Amino acid sequence: MDLNDAALTCAVTILWTNAVGVTGKKMFFKTATLRLIRNDVRELFIEVAGEKAKPIKFKLKNVMVHKKFMSEGKATINFKIENCSMYLSNAPPGTLMYFLRTIFIKLNGAVHKDEATSQKQLRAHMLSGKPSNFEEVSPITTTEMIMARKKAGLLGRGSATTPSPLAAKKRRFDDFKMDDGKVTSNAPAAKRLYQDKSTPSLGMEDNVKLCEEQWEVLRACTSGKNVFFTGSAGTGKSFLLRKIISALPPDGTMATASTGVAACLIGGTTLHAFAGIGGGDYGLTRCIELASRAASAQIWRKCKRLIIDEISMVDGQYFEKIEAVARHVRKNDKPFGGIQLILCGDFLQLPPVVKNENNSNPTQRFCFQSNAWEKCIQCVFELKEVHRQSDPEFVNILNHIRIGHVNEEITKRLRATSKQKIEGDGILATQLCSHTNDAQSINETKLESLEGENILFRSEDSDANMVKQLDSQLQATSQLYLKINAQVMLLKNINISAGLVNGARGVVVRFEKGLPVVRFKNNREYVCSHEKWIIKTASGGTITRRQVPLKLAWAFSIHKSQGLTLDCVEMSLSKVFEAGQAYVALSRAKSLDSLRILDFDPKQVWANAQVLQYYKLFRRRLHDSTMIPLGAKNIKREKNNDPKSSALPKLKKSLMDKPIVSIS
Repeated sequence: MDLNDAALTCAVTILWTNAVGVTGKKMFFKTATLRLIRNDVRELFIEVAGEKAKPIKFKLKNVMVHKKFMSEGKATINFKIENCSMYLSNAPPGTLMYFLRTIFIKLNGAVHKDEATSQKQLRAHMLSGKPSNFEEVSPITTTEMIMARKKAGLLGRGSATTPSPLAAKKRRFDDFKMDDGKVTSNAPAAKRLYQDKSTPSLGMEDNVKLCEEQWEVLRACTSGKNVFFTGSAGTGKSFLLRKIISALPPDGTMATASTGVAACLIGGTTLHAFAGIGGGDYGLTRCIELASRAASAQIWRKCKRLIIDEISMVDGQYFEKIEAVARHVRKNDKPFGGIQLILCGDFLQLPPVVKNENNSNPTQRFCFQSNAWEKCIQCVFELKEVHRQSDPEFVNILNHIRIGHVNEEITKRLRATSKQKIEGDGILATQLCSHTNDAQSINETKLESLEGENILFRSEDSDANMVKQLDSQLQATSQLYLKINAQVMLLKNINISAGLVNGARGVVVRFEKGLPVVRFKNNREYVCSHEKWIIKTASGGTITRRQVPLKLAWAFSIHKSQGLTLDCVEMSLSKVFEAGQAYVALSRAKSLDSLRILDFDPKQVWANAQVLQYYKLFRRRLHDSTMIPLGAKNIKREKNNDPKSSALPKLKKSLMDKPIVSIS
């Protein structure tokens, strides 16, 4: 499946009004396909084709596009000449963005012929008496993008894909008007509508393309399959998950994660809040009762696609309980009540936290050990291309650490980092701690030791009663104390090309107009104005927080660092207490040059034996499933009646029962 910029499938409502604005004719399509087409004289139209309905064409002339709620899959197109409004809803946000962008660029990026030639072409067409022929719009060209940007008056205002933070804010607007290929608006055109062709997404990552193995996962998810995709740290799992979310219709898509921080990164809610059974500490009967309450039951019934990030931290018993709850509440005996599952995580990183180790079932600590896992998961993918680290030596070391393998060469190389000087320009290394309380204590002590008085930055929350929940789910705290020379970490992607990304390390150098000015490791200074975080509730509502996008960074806990890329990090692994914990800590570093390990001991590195066995088995199946259709040897053996080929049909059948796709 390839995504088409000139086509969109969503719900469509069309209203026609009379001269005084009274609504007359009305049409509604629960599912309709919109295509951009051209006629013989190169005029642009939108064709709306609903089920069992004749396609309707609307000429794109003198139209107004309202896109304020584009991130929610909604937009409105007003056709002034026809006194008609088209309301789009439940559109995949990424696809909707590209559809609107294509309209914008095609109307404003066309290289027009001179007026005389255009008039002759139109006259010849009218005299021919032939009906108009329509064709699909061609892909966007670089020339069209340049023309569109020129007409919007945006050339020379920073980079084509990543504007400066201030410029990006100035460019934001909700509506744009197009009349005969000209833009008229009180604000310049939004960056999202003319940037380079990429994959479906929203925000700062739009100019980052998916690699082929990530595309394979996206295709499986958008085709309705139950998918689990995994991969080592830095392979872009969370990045891909955000792309997947933007490619799916918002209605019925529930994005969740096992932790609040992970949920915030994908714009979702916690799995526990969604499921409606709390921590799942009760028996199955009680859990079903809790999930059957009106509010929770409605959420379960509306859900068509359930996304769970950091699935490795969900224990097997909880997974089995919510699977049984889904079947009961939805009154559907299919696995998970017929909901499509999209699961993401790495079982070789942090394992589930088990509260009562003595009472828990050790054979079902991980999701893949539960009976529900085998019933639900159809396709398994493993991402192998590492994007966080570019140094082959470091990537190789991390791959060994991930499976708990440490030899003398690796030990020697990691111990050598203890002598490295990774500080510079007043920026100290962030110390990763195995316990959250240790990190908090270090930050408070270091801040107190600095001269000067504390400057308090309070968050602005949309709901004052949700402060504790926001504090647990967001890196940005409700109260942030800063001083000059405070070591800080950036918590938002502000400007990727300038290195102002989530996890960037810096130091507060001064305060301007009540805001901290931070000098980052690349010597770039940035005035940290307030940014907004949005988390979703299980019912579909949102809670917002506005706060300075900084966090004290003398120390950070390993658990809180998941998903971050740190460019200056120091660690002591003496207190590591879980399998995979050392790997998570080490894999936060961008390179060996930015890492310092104080007391490396090979005994602090180990992987869970059950997880290793699981990965060994599914990799074998991945290998077999790709070798069977592609290997010439098997075909040759079958033709020659080789006895070894007799096992082939049986192996094929078992793989057909559970298709697993290899990506390498």
